[in-house]
Amino acid sequence: MKIRSTLLRLGLFSLATVILMILFQRKTVTLADAPQIVAHNGVASFTLHAVRDDASRDAFSFNGQTKPPVIRVSPGDTLNITYVNDLPPASGEQCSIGPCQNMTNLHFHGLGVSPKAPQDDVLDMMAMPGQSLNYSVHIPLDQPPGLYWYHTHPHGESERQVLDGMSGAIIVEGIDRFVPEVHALPEKVIVLRGRSIEHDPNAEILKKRVEIASPGCRQTAETPERIFTVNGEIRPGINIVPGERQFWRIVNASADSYADVQLDGTPWEIVALDGMPLAYHDPETPVRVADHVLLPPASRLEAIVTGPPGKTHAALRTRCVDTGPDGDPAPAMVLADVVPVSSPPRPAAPVTGSPTASQLQPDLARLESEPPQFVTTFTEDKKGFYINGLLYSPGADPMLRVKVGTYQHWRVVNNTRELHPMHIHQVHFYAYAQNGVQLAQPEWLDTVNVPYGGSVDMIVDFTNPVIRGMSVFHCHLLNHEDKGMMAKVLFE
Repeated sequence: MKIRSTLLRLGLFSLATVILMILFQRKTVTLADAPQIVAHNGVASFTLHAVRDDASRDAFSFNGQTKPPVIRVSPGDTLNITYVNDLPPASGEQCSIGPCQNMTNLHFHGLGVSPKAPQDDVLDMMAMPGQSLNYSVHIPLDQPPGLYWYHTHPHGESERQVLDGMSGAIIVEGIDRFVPEVHALPEKVIVLRGRSIEHDPNAEILKKRVEIASPGCRQTAETPERIFTVNGEIRPGINIVPGERQFWRIVNASADSYADVQLDGTPWEIVALDGMPLAYHDPETPVRVADHVLLPPASRLEAIVTGPPGKTHAALRTRCVDTGPDGDPAPAMVLADVVPVSSPPRPAAPVTGSPTASQLQPDLARLESEPPQFVTTFTEDKKGFYINGLLYSPGADPMLRVKVGTYQHWRVVNNTRELHPMHIHQVHFYAYAQNGVQLAQPEWLDTVNVPYGGSVDMIVDFTNPVIRGMSVFHCHLLNHEDKGMMAKVLFE
């Protein structure tokens, strides 16, 4: 009777909509942990399938479940993956630049590994439906420990597959060597993914569920087409004892959604960004405090948090992001509720040792004072998205050649009216200036936000000898990458 009366009041709403409303009024779902793959005797081996799930989305399947696993390895380990393309042979869908072919592959984002097959080769390793790929990825002994991630990277179809959820976290163990406190803290691995609600009949209910603010920070009437999920759930609960300290590792694994993450009632004690511990290059500053952190698509945050007071409602949320006059809406919304629990917090282990830098530090001041050795300019029009006036072509020669063993000063210029997150495969870089002005807090990153109508200067680290081969750099708004905003770079 209750559902019938609800239907009579709503008239136009479907039964499915009403059921969804009732389900959303239930107790908050607790944040789910993903399956774990842990290396043994220096090797992590498993089989991963690309499938079409029950919701007609492309998905990763592991051990019969469409829950992407968290991969845990240590420097020096080998990651062996048999990747099987079980997607339908005929898609019938439209991708960014034409009909979807359901081709797929893997990219190991942020890892300083070889771009040659059978490692992080996104150019020539490609599986069509019914085919398989065999990856054998060697984690370097000097790989910075931290949070990385894997996702599909078939040019022209990347956005659809990552938007559907084909992504997962990689953890390179050993970050406690730089921040000893985290060794004893409870860990939360949090994967943010964007879910399209553009054609969802329950879009308005979903927007209310995550409390999307309207009209947004640009004061426009443009309708948001994405909401965030957290480990595959819409607005789950994250358990924490008031006053308890936990170690949170967050990846923005969305295809094209910006997040400016904030935790009500407590600041972030940042220990790493994009997999790079702050103490790796600056042992005197292993932790930095911030109220919120901007995470462009592909960026990662690792931070210590303290449980907010139990008598107040607290949430993990994204603040509104101004993506520019031509950018997609990035409204504020609640990502997860922070649920106070009464279990006593785990006693803290004694902190021993102190962080030390892991490598010789480059002469950054000298490199910053020199003119840029490479300037890359992002532009766009109705036909596509360009780097230095060129659309990406699989048969193109490399846009530039880089000598391995060097550092280079690059300048990324954004001559568009929207934000672009710029990513280079295989390497990290030191982003130190924006719009020609020195940043107050320069960062070592692998994905950097480039302001619209502005620029970023950075020192790129090409000293890793294992990266020799053909690689790429691109905008990590994957719709832009699919439509041409990518270029080859030859490390030689």
